[in-house]
Amino acid sequence: MSWRHRFVPDVWNWELPGGLLDEDEEPIDTAAREVLEETGYRVRSIEHLVTFEPMIGMVRNAHHVFLARGAELVADPTELNEGKFQWLPLSDVPDLIRSGKIVNSGSLVGLLHLLALGGAKSGDE
Repeated sequence: MSWRHRFVPDVWNWELPGGLLDEDEEPIDTAAREVLEETGYRVRSIEHLVTFEPMIGMVRNAHHVFLARGAELVADPTELNEGKFQWLPLSDVPDLIRSGKIVNSGSLVGLLHLLALGGAKSGDE
């Protein structure tokens, strides 16, 4: 996850890698590309977890959340304004949420979905 500052709410928090879809790009390809750009890791497998609307009734803005497994460091990050990347154990996530250190909607939805449905394998980070 990346420890990032968000200027509008003036909040520091841990966030999953993410970004905008390029024209004619599939969400799964965006997810893999963003992980590589923001962390320097190439994922070995990726699966769709959930798609949600963070402001339903206000705007149409689908957010797609994916679970990547088996990351391999292949390069330095190319997105240098993405904060400090660090591997965090999944077991730390509930306390990070409770303490307000994860507040980004996409990160919250994806991580809570994974935890609630037991989608993590033993030893996953």
